[in-house]
Amino acid sequence: MSSVCIEIIEGNPHLRSLLSWHLQQIGYRIHQAASLFQAREVFYTRQPALVIVDSELPDGDGIEFCQWLQRQQQPLILILSTRNTEADIVAGLKAGADDYLTKPFGMQEFLARVEALIRRNRTPVAPAYLDYGDLQIDLVQRRVCFQGEFIDLTPQEFSLLYVLAQASGVALSRLELLRRAWPEAIDNPRTIDTHVLSLRKKIEIDPRQPSLIQTVRNVGYRFNMEILITNKPQPSESHHQKSMAQIKTPQHSVVSSQI
Repeated sequence: MSSVCIEIIEGNPHLRSLLSWHLQQIGYRIHQAASLFQAREVFYTRQPALVIVDSELPDGDGIEFCQWLQRQQQPLILILSTRNTEADIVAGLKAGADDYLTKPFGMQEFLARVEALIRRNRTPVAPAYLDYGDLQIDLVQRRVCFQGEFIDLTPQEFSLLYVLAQASGVALSRLELLRRAWPEAIDNPRTIDTHVLSLRKKIEIDPRQPSLIQTVRNVGYRFNMEILITNKPQPSESHHQKSMAQIKTPQHSVVSSQI
């Protein structure tokens, strides 16, 4: 159960924290958002299996957000709402919600509904790691293995590498990278350059002539997926299995709250 990621979008900070705490106690990975703006950024970076959304948020309507989610990768959706008429519930379900829970509600009922939705398993559980050939990204322990060697990255560098890799070769602007990598800490987009430079020193063969993280003029940066295939030496089967065994082996580590 610990591999299941849930996003909670709730404007009330006390309720948001309470729901998060109870879900974390039974093993779910929880990421919070207080507004629709934050919700979209968290969704992009975390790809949750279940989204729990309040129908009324400071910057918009949660029902409309459900419709937006349906155009993405269709996660499971649970609406929380003070609107309790039959018409309200029908509107929420028609907007794409898989369940609708009216406020106030009991915590045991809430947890039971969450577990029932997860059992439906409408979408695959988010992977524990991403494998790009020479590059493996462990999403649970937040570690990176490149060409058989583990690379020591800061939390910011890990988040940036993950977002670049997930873009599948598409160039992303500095602002977009900033929003996806650190949605809760928007800063000067030029700070991306500093982190890219640091990343290149750790994973590029020649940081002065980078081939993996490429600069796209007047746009930003892209992750060169092709280089992992084109220049990849063919390792023996035993070496590959050893590398994958290393990255899958559970280790005691501290997982950062940001990706």
